[in-house]
Amino acid sequence: MVTPAPGDYQSVPMTMAAIKIADAWDPAKDEAAGDQCKSYGAPALLRVPEHLHITWQDDQTLRMDADAGKQTRLFHFGDWKAPGGAQGDAGPTLQGDSVAQWEIQRAGPRPVNGSLKVTTSHLKAGYLRKNGVPYSENAGLTEYYDLVKERNGDLLMVVTIVVTDPMYLREPFIISSHFKKQDGDAGWNPTACSARW
Repeated sequence: MVTPAPGDYQSVPMTMAAIKIADAWDPAKDEAAGDQCKSYGAPALLRVPEHLHITWQDDQTLRMDADAGKQTRLFHFGDWKAPGGAQGDAGPTLQGDSVAQWEIQRAGPRPVNGSLKVTTSHLKAGYLRKNGVPYSENAGLTEYYDLVKERNGDLLMVVTIVVTDPMYLREPFIISSHFKKQDGDAGWNPTACSARW
Protein backbone atom coordinates (compact mmCIF):
# COMPACT_ATOMS: atom_id res chain seq x y z
CA MET A 1 0.00 0.00 0.00
CA VAL A 2 2.56 2.53 -1.13
CA THR A 3 2.06 5.22 -3.73
CA PRO A 4 2.87 3.64 -7.09
CA ALA A 5 5.36 5.47 -9.29
CA PRO A 6 4.06 7.37 -12.31
CA GLY A 7 3.55 4.87 -15.11
CA ASP A 8 3.19 1.86 -12.76
CA TYR A 9 -0.11 0.42 -14.00
CA GLN A 10 0.77 -3.24 -13.58
CA SER A 11 -2.28 -5.50 -13.21
CA VAL A 12 -4.84 -2.78 -14.02
CA PRO A 13 -6.78 -3.71 -17.22
CA MET A 14 -6.78 -0.14 -18.55
CA THR A 15 -8.17 1.04 -21.88
CA MET A 16 -6.07 3.25 -24.14
CA ALA A 17 -8.10 6.25 -22.96
CA ALA A 18 -7.19 5.46 -19.35
CA ILE A 19 -3.49 5.09 -20.19
CA LYS A 20 -3.52 8.48 -21.90
CA ILE A 21 -5.03 10.12 -18.80
CA ALA A 22 -2.70 8.33 -16.38
CA ASP A 23 0.37 9.22 -18.45
CA ALA A 24 -0.61 12.91 -18.20
CA TRP A 25 -1.22 12.78 -14.42
CA ASP A 26 0.19 15.76 -12.53
CA PRO A 27 -0.44 16.01 -8.74
CA ALA A 28 0.23 19.77 -8.83
CA LYS A 29 -2.70 20.22 -11.25
CA ASP A 30 -4.97 18.17 -8.95
CA GLU A 31 -3.93 20.35 -5.99
CA ALA A 32 -4.49 23.58 -7.93
CA ALA A 33 -7.97 22.36 -8.93
CA GLY A 34 -8.83 21.32 -5.37
CA ASP A 35 -8.95 17.66 -6.47
CA GLN A 36 -6.40 16.21 -4.04
CA CYS A 37 -9.04 13.69 -2.82
CA LYS A 38 -9.46 11.95 -6.22
CA SER A 39 -7.64 8.82 -5.00
CA TYR A 40 -9.81 8.58 -1.85
CA GLY A 41 -13.06 7.64 -3.60
CA ALA A 42 -14.86 4.40 -2.71
CA PRO A 43 -13.19 2.30 -5.46
CA ALA A 44 -9.70 3.10 -4.08
CA LEU A 45 -10.24 4.09 -0.44
CA LEU A 46 -9.43 0.68 1.02
CA ARG A 47 -6.07 0.63 -0.80
CA VAL A 48 -4.79 3.72 1.03
CA PRO A 49 -2.72 3.07 4.20
CA GLU A 50 -5.19 3.86 6.97
CA HIS A 51 -7.17 2.87 10.01
CA LEU A 52 -10.91 2.24 9.83
CA HIS A 53 -13.61 2.84 12.43
CA ILE A 54 -16.85 0.93 11.78
CA THR A 55 -20.04 1.60 13.74
CA TRP A 56 -23.80 1.48 13.30
CA GLN A 57 -25.10 4.97 12.54
CA ASP A 58 -28.67 3.71 12.99
CA ASP A 59 -30.55 0.40 12.65
CA GLN A 60 -30.28 0.41 8.85
CA THR A 61 -26.96 2.22 8.23
CA LEU A 62 -23.43 0.97 8.81
CA ARG A 63 -20.84 3.76 8.93
CA MET A 64 -17.20 3.30 8.00
CA ASP A 65 -14.79 6.16 8.75
CA ALA A 66 -11.26 6.16 7.35
CA ASP A 67 -8.61 8.36 8.93
CA ALA A 68 -6.81 8.71 5.57
CA GLY A 69 -8.41 11.65 3.81
CA LYS A 70 -11.04 11.94 6.57
CA GLN A 71 -13.50 9.96 4.45
CA THR A 72 -16.84 8.45 5.54
CA ARG A 73 -18.83 5.77 3.77
CA LEU A 74 -22.42 4.83 4.63
CA PHE A 75 -23.76 1.34 3.88
CA HIS A 76 -27.56 1.35 3.70
CA PHE A 77 -29.59 -1.79 4.35
CA GLY A 78 -33.19 -2.60 3.46
CA ASP A 79 -35.12 -0.85 0.72
CA TRP A 80 -33.13 2.39 1.00
CA LYS A 81 -33.23 4.66 -2.03
CA ALA A 82 -30.75 7.43 -2.83
CA PRO A 83 -32.15 10.86 -1.93
CA GLY A 84 -32.82 13.51 -4.52
CA GLY A 85 -33.53 11.78 -7.78
CA ALA A 86 -33.80 13.96 -10.87
CA GLN A 87 -34.69 17.10 -8.92
CA GLY A 88 -32.52 18.36 -6.11
CA ASP A 89 -29.85 15.74 -6.83
CA ALA A 90 -26.54 16.75 -5.27
CA GLY A 91 -24.68 14.86 -8.00
CA PRO A 92 -22.15 12.07 -7.76
CA THR A 93 -19.79 11.96 -4.78
CA LEU A 94 -16.44 10.34 -4.03
CA GLN A 95 -18.10 7.74 -1.79
CA GLY A 96 -21.24 7.34 -3.92
CA ASP A 97 -24.43 5.65 -2.76
CA SER A 98 -23.90 2.24 -1.15
CA VAL A 99 -26.53 -0.43 -0.63
CA ALA A 100 -25.60 -3.38 1.61
CA GLN A 101 -27.00 -6.85 2.15
CA TRP A 102 -25.90 -9.96 4.01
CA GLU A 103 -25.16 -12.99 1.86
CA ILE A 104 -25.43 -16.03 4.10
CA GLN A 105 -24.39 -19.58 3.20
CA ARG A 106 -26.23 -22.33 5.03
CA ALA A 107 -25.65 -25.98 5.86
CA GLY A 108 -29.20 -27.10 6.38
CA PRO A 109 -31.05 -24.69 8.68
CA ARG A 110 -27.84 -23.34 10.21
CA PRO A 111 -25.76 -20.43 8.81
CA VAL A 112 -22.12 -21.43 8.36
CA ASN A 113 -20.56 -18.56 6.47
CA GLY A 114 -21.44 -15.22 5.00
CA SER A 115 -20.32 -11.95 3.51
CA LEU A 116 -21.49 -8.39 3.58
CA LYS A 117 -22.07 -7.41 -0.04
CA VAL A 118 -21.95 -3.66 -0.76
CA THR A 119 -22.92 -2.23 -4.15
CA THR A 120 -21.98 1.39 -4.81
CA SER A 121 -23.14 3.66 -7.62
CA HIS A 122 -23.43 7.41 -8.25
CA LEU A 123 -19.66 7.86 -8.01
CA LYS A 124 -17.72 11.00 -8.85
CA ALA A 125 -14.80 10.26 -11.21
CA GLY A 126 -11.50 9.63 -9.45
CA TYR A 127 -8.35 7.53 -9.38
CA LEU A 128 -8.01 3.79 -8.79
CA ARG A 129 -4.40 4.41 -7.88
CA LYS A 130 -2.78 7.50 -6.51
CA ASN A 131 -0.68 7.85 -9.67
CA GLY A 132 -3.58 8.94 -11.87
CA VAL A 133 -5.14 5.63 -13.03
CA PRO A 134 -8.68 6.90 -13.66
CA TYR A 135 -12.19 5.63 -13.16
CA SER A 136 -15.18 7.48 -14.60
CA GLU A 137 -18.60 8.49 -13.26
CA ASN A 138 -19.87 5.37 -15.04
CA ALA A 139 -17.85 3.10 -12.75
CA GLY A 140 -19.58 0.51 -10.61
CA LEU A 141 -18.24 -0.92 -7.37
CA THR A 142 -19.12 -4.20 -5.65
CA GLU A 143 -17.38 -5.24 -2.43
CA TYR A 144 -17.52 -8.36 -0.29
CA TYR A 145 -16.57 -7.98 3.39
CA ASP A 146 -15.58 -11.17 5.20
CA LEU A 147 -14.35 -11.73 8.75
CA VAL A 148 -11.64 -14.33 9.33
CA LYS A 149 -10.50 -15.48 12.75
CA GLU A 150 -6.87 -16.55 12.81
CA ARG A 151 -5.64 -19.44 14.96
CA ASN A 152 -3.93 -16.99 17.32
CA GLY A 153 -7.26 -15.20 17.89
CA ASP A 154 -6.62 -12.21 15.61
CA LEU A 155 -9.70 -11.04 13.74
CA LEU A 156 -9.15 -9.97 10.14
CA MET A 157 -11.50 -8.24 7.74
CA VAL A 158 -10.85 -9.25 4.14
CA VAL A 159 -12.47 -7.06 1.50
CA THR A 160 -12.73 -8.19 -2.12
CA ILE A 161 -13.17 -5.14 -4.35
CA VAL A 162 -14.58 -5.36 -7.90
CA VAL A 163 -14.58 -2.20 -10.04
CA THR A 164 -16.20 -2.08 -13.46
CA ASP A 165 -15.92 0.88 -15.81
CA PRO A 166 -16.85 0.68 -19.50
CA MET A 167 -14.83 3.82 -20.23
CA TYR A 168 -11.49 3.08 -18.57
CA LEU A 169 -11.35 -0.67 -17.83
CA ARG A 170 -11.29 -3.51 -20.38
CA GLU A 171 -12.58 -5.96 -17.76
CA PRO A 172 -13.45 -5.90 -14.04
CA PHE A 173 -10.55 -4.81 -11.82
CA ILE A 174 -10.48 -7.16 -8.81
CA ILE A 175 -8.28 -6.62 -5.76
CA SER A 176 -8.46 -7.39 -2.06
CA SER A 177 -7.47 -5.58 1.10
CA HIS A 178 -6.92 -6.96 4.59
CA PHE A 179 -7.42 -5.21 7.91
CA LYS A 180 -6.64 -6.46 11.41
CA LYS A 181 -8.99 -5.58 14.25
CA GLN A 182 -7.32 -3.80 17.12
CA ASP A 183 -8.59 -2.79 20.52
CA GLY A 184 -8.90 0.91 21.12
CA ASP A 185 -7.98 3.75 18.81
CA ALA A 186 -4.18 3.43 18.79
CA GLY A 187 -2.84 4.84 15.53
CA TRP A 188 -6.08 6.64 14.61
CA ASN A 189 -4.85 9.82 12.95
CA PRO A 190 -7.32 11.70 10.72
CA THR A 191 -5.34 13.41 7.98
CA ALA A 192 -6.37 15.50 4.99
CA CYS A 193 -6.31 14.11 1.46
CA SER A 194 -3.01 14.32 -0.36
CA ALA A 195 -2.33 14.09 -4.09
CA ARG A 196 1.32 13.17 -3.42
CA TRP A 197 1.54 10.42 -0.78
